[in-house]
Amino acid sequence: MSTENKKKNVKKVTQSSKAKKASSNGAKTYRKKTNDTKSVNKSASKKYTKKPAKATKPEIKKPPIKIAFLGGLNEIGKNLTVFECENDIIILDCGMAFPDGDMLGVDLVIPDFSYIEQNKDRVKGIVITHGHEDHIGGLPYLLAKVNVPIYGTRLTVGLIENKLKEHSLDKVSLHAVDAGKSVKLGCFDVELIHVNHSIPDSVGVAIHSPAGTIVHTGDFKIDCTPMSGGMINLSRFAQLGDSSVLALLADSTNASRPGFTATEQTVADSFDTLFRRARHSRIIIATFASNISRVQQIINCAKKFDRKVAFSGRSMVNYMNVAKELGYIDVPENIIIDIDALKDYPMEKIVLVTTGSQGEPMSALSRMAYSDHRKVSVGAGDFIIISANPIPGNERTVGNVVDELLKRGCEVVHESMYEVHVSGHACQEELKILHSLVKPKYFIPVHGEQKHLRKHMDLALSLGMKRSDIFIGDIGKVVELSENEMKEVASVPAGKVFVDGLGVGDVGSIVLRDRKHLSQDGLIIIVASLDVYDGHVISGPDIVSRGFVYVRESEGLLDEVKQLSLDILEDCAHRNIHEWGAIKNKIKDEVAKLILQRTRRSPMILPILMEV
Repeated sequence: MSTENKKKNVKKVTQSSKAKKASSNGAKTYRKKTNDTKSVNKSASKKYTKKPAKATKPEIKKPPIKIAFLGGLNEIGKNLTVFECENDIIILDCGMAFPDGDMLGVDLVIPDFSYIEQNKDRVKGIVITHGHEDHIGGLPYLLAKVNVPIYGTRLTVGLIENKLKEHSLDKVSLHAVDAGKSVKLGCFDVELIHVNHSIPDSVGVAIHSPAGTIVHTGDFKIDCTPMSGGMINLSRFAQLGDSSVLALLADSTNASRPGFTATEQTVADSFDTLFRRARHSRIIIATFASNISRVQQIINCAKKFDRKVAFSGRSMVNYMNVAKELGYIDVPENIIIDIDALKDYPMEKIVLVTTGSQGEPMSALSRMAYSDHRKVSVGAGDFIIISANPIPGNERTVGNVVDELLKRGCEVVHESMYEVHVSGHACQEELKILHSLVKPKYFIPVHGEQKHLRKHMDLALSLGMKRSDIFIGDIGKVVELSENEMKEVASVPAGKVFVDGLGVGDVGSIVLRDRKHLSQDGLIIIVASLDVYDGHVISGPDIVSRGFVYVRESEGLLDEVKQLSLDILEDCAHRNIHEWGAIKNKIKDEVAKLILQRTRRSPMILPILMEV
């Protein structure tokens, strides 16, 4: 075949291949179009053809959780909160409060435990956030009625154990739990979270329940340079916030204070300055017995300036013994001496750490101020530091103690003069940080008086929370929380129970009213003996006055009272009135009128009638 023919054949084959390829591409295009059309038709048919819906699992509704406040709201002290979910109850803290000036003769105030007693079979345990008296002081009185297990950190449990021994309660189940660990109590899983406060081993809690997670801060502040225990675990609060928190209950004590709470290190610097200033004096420092970190600072400073340290006050000695035994305080060898050994050392070599920073009448510092202390007499040459803020309501008693100390020639330094005390509670900026980390659905300010709670509410509102998602509670109030709503429900029994000596609850408002009456206007007792048959006076009436007038200077007035009482008794006998209640009321009313006219006073009048 010629070369020319070969080229023609190759050309034909090439053209034929191109034609086939084009034909194939056309088929593909046609098929694609056809498929697209089918797809459109299919999707169009979907629009008009209803298929049965797939069965979905029913959504499980979470149960609600109730929170009852039996103490710690609209007051300072006796903190006690009850959490209730799915028929299980747990209790957070059980504190006491100091009596105010109107509670004459009362030693301390505890919550009303009626609601807990009524539901004691449902209580799974008590969790304690830290070892201050306003959080553990009520435990002996509750455990005498309801014996349930107690959980807290090691120092907290040690302090509770010491307290229960004083009340002869040795059958209580105590459990030490480290911060970062959890405790399973019924349907609750309670997680302990390390926080900074004025006592080591303080915790907040995350209460994980079927209803959701509740975060309670306990008493806290953010201290980047604490004396012991490390900084507050902010990362854990942030993790909880990222995983959804149903409600936040937060400390409101310093909600009205702007900025940040100062670190404990500032107190150490102030002590250093004051110890130098008092180098020729005996130093006496009053602080809370539970402020173990503060006592550690005092011991460190005493060592630096070559002084011995002694403790005064039963609670101070008890706290220091527990802290030392558990390793929460570092005491150099031979620095602690017994209070009886004070006389063996020069005054400039002594530091005496004592209770009484709140001016309590029976405290060691008060007894020193009023020359009533058996082992310590104060005067010129004593340098006294009050290392605590007065609790609201105690300002006057603290002021009185300071005045008495100054009268005796002591030099007195207190919080407003130097930085000898910093608060253990968070100020506004710290509260904002915690709110922003936790990001709660609902918020309940706790631990404070009404002004503190309201200020904390304002702070939450400024961070974007709705007013409807904030609850301002009160003692006895109960709030119910769920995914969809927060509402107040029926209240529970709550109030104040007074402890007076060995009596618990036997002193009530009527007794206090009588005590107040007696303290203000005194007492008149009218004693008479009556004939059992006709009611006439056989002897008396005799008049006894106590706290009303000085008898020798008021004989005329008392003679008038005696004659009036006699006239009333004889008149009742003549009118055949023998009911003692009616006779006594007649004497009280008429004698009260006479005394009010003569003196403008209203003493308590107590008629005592005897039949002979």
